Amino acid sequence: MRALAGLTGSAAIAALTGRALMGERATLHGFTIPGRRSAGGGCQLLRARDGWVALALPRADDRAMLPALFGDAALPGGDDRAIAAAVARCEAPALVERGRLLGLAVARYGEAPRAPACEALAPGPGRSPAPARAPLVLDLAPLWAGPLAAHLLWLAGATVVKVENPRRPDPQREASPEFFALLNQGKANVALDIAQDAGRRALLGLIARADIVIEAGRPRGLAQFGIDADRLVAAQPGLVWVTITGHGASGEPAGWIALGDDAAIAGGLGDAMRGAGGGIGFAGDAPADPLTGILAAESAWRHWRSGCGARLGIAMSAVIAQALAEERARDGAALDRALRRWSAARGAPFPQAPARPVSAPLRALGADTAMARPC
Repeated sequence: MRALAGLTGSAAIAALTGRALMGERATLHGFTIPGRRSAGGGCQLLRARDGWVALALPRADDRAMLPALFGDAALPGGDDRAIAAAVARCEAPALVERGRLLGLAVARYGEAPRAPACEALAPGPGRSPAPARAPLVLDLAPLWAGPLAAHLLWLAGATVVKVENPRRPDPQREASPEFFALLNQGKANVALDIAQDAGRRALLGLIARADIVIEAGRPRGLAQFGIDADRLVAAQPGLVWVTITGHGASGEPAGWIALGDDAAIAGGLGDAMRGAGGGIGFAGDAPADPLTGILAAESAWRHWRSGCGARLGIAMSAVIAQALAEERARDGAALDRALRRWSAARGAPFPQAPARPVSAPLRALGADTAMARPC
């Protein structure tokens, strides 16, 4: 955050704290410090035959995949006790591998990230001179990490356009309206269905005007509609394209889904808490999301300012691993004490984060779609 404040010169960012960004969702919802069920309730830590597994089931569609996951057509997907019993009969590595093939957000203790926290996926041509204006940012990402990155860039003075699918808008709109408003205030809103030719052309038109694009999810998500990030970066001088994934943007990990809590387990946060004497449990509220959002914003602004076009990959599980390594190098004993204190406080109210007001309008879904139409 200090680096981002220095790069941007933004007083609004300089006034923010890591504590606020890490804890503000939990404060808004009145979460308690979690044990083996995440603060938001969508992810559980379950004992397999040879270790612990984090299994996220936030949607009914995820639970519908459980009979396939366990090879049991009779498994009641809504019965958490039956799910725990099924996990207990499985080997953790095989269960995680199967779950990821099925598109579930699943991780296990003892994993190591398969990608760097931030990597250059493809180079792009530079641009000069440096622009005298703030960047135009396209926010194509749902949920938390990507919208937070775009929100931080907005606080730095960027113009931000949030693009949503009118048939499948950002799930945060309904799941957490207050938090959605906090992260998406001040952004223009364009609704495009890129499965349709008109929507795809409109998105390409917006990209052609953008300085920074932020997407989140499996890389094939846009590619299947003919939106080739590498090709666009190569053709547009100075374009910075940030791809946020759970575990990496290339090879097998590019197909793996992750959310903030299971990504933290995959990045070693659960192992660190157990190693510190804190036992099995979740630390924080989906911490891979806010940490990734901060790193994505800093990386995007730094590249934009330099004029170096690039496609950047940011992997949530690796962000956790990097943050742990940096903190352990800074003061490992203090990190262990904090993890033990956190574990001992399970069930207590979540540490209160400073309240941040919504100070700019929240645009309705599709309110600014006209700006995407060709002149």
